[in-house]
Amino acid sequence: MYIDNYLKSRGGFDFTNVQRNEHLFKDIGMKHPGYTKTGTTIVGLCFDGGVVLAADTRATAGSIVADKNCLKLHVLAPNMWCAGAGTAADLQHVTNHMAAKLKLQRLNTGRESRVNEVVTKLCDHLFQYQGNVGCALIIGGVDSIGTHLASIAPNGTYMYHPFYSMGSGSLAALGILEAKFQDGLKYEQAVDLAIEAIEAGIFHDLGSGSNVDVVVLTRGNRPDFRRNIRHYNQRNYLKQVPYKFEIGTTPYFSKLRFNIEKQELNEDELAMIVE
Repeated sequence: MYIDNYLKSRGGFDFTNVQRNEHLFKDIGMKHPGYTKTGTTIVGLCFDGGVVLAADTRATAGSIVADKNCLKLHVLAPNMWCAGAGTAADLQHVTNHMAAKLKLQRLNTGRESRVNEVVTKLCDHLFQYQGNVGCALIIGGVDSIGTHLASIAPNGTYMYHPFYSMGSGSLAALGILEAKFQDGLKYEQAVDLAIEAIEAGIFHDLGSGSNVDVVVLTRGNRPDFRRNIRHYNQRNYLKQVPYKFEIGTTPYFSKLRFNIEKQELNEDELAMIVE
């Protein structure tokens, strides 16, 4: 069956999997896979001479805070970073894969990476999966053409913006950006505005929280990465006495005992072991 379908194919789109899926859902009774609700607030904005990216650091697993200090700012190239919202594993693999491809290209060509080129490659990759890869990105970079800020949706849609926010806390962050963004912002003004937008997401969205990370990209300079530039809900008191659990607290099914005897070796025996 598969060989016949392959031989019949003459290029273009192949809809064989559509028929397969209809058979699985209707005849066998399989259910359509659902989408996982994720929480994040990421922000990007352009200023006079560069671009700022910012993100919160809370990673959730349903209603549980899985990681209080998750890094959501990813390096794509020396002149280009991205902020990611969605599924952590998808974001890490997609951005690491793209960063490796860009590095190989720079080694082969001797030229810096272009932002519009990266946006095109990521959109082509994500479009193949029709949104099933949970990877929403805000890409910021400075290249020979100028300063760029682009957003990429999980289904492969892209747009360029002067400022933008994505994630479950994006509505609160966009309210700050819409009210206070203006052309010609200076370096520190842009950083402060990005932090304030992330704070709005942290304070008004349950899926966002913990700390604020910021990176600033300017032409001809190293990225100014500020990890945990803002801290919230810190644990002020740490227990001085370690926790002790009595034997038998955790049930077990079997027990294995190993009798290990201490054996001393002389120099000749050690030399034989080394050889």
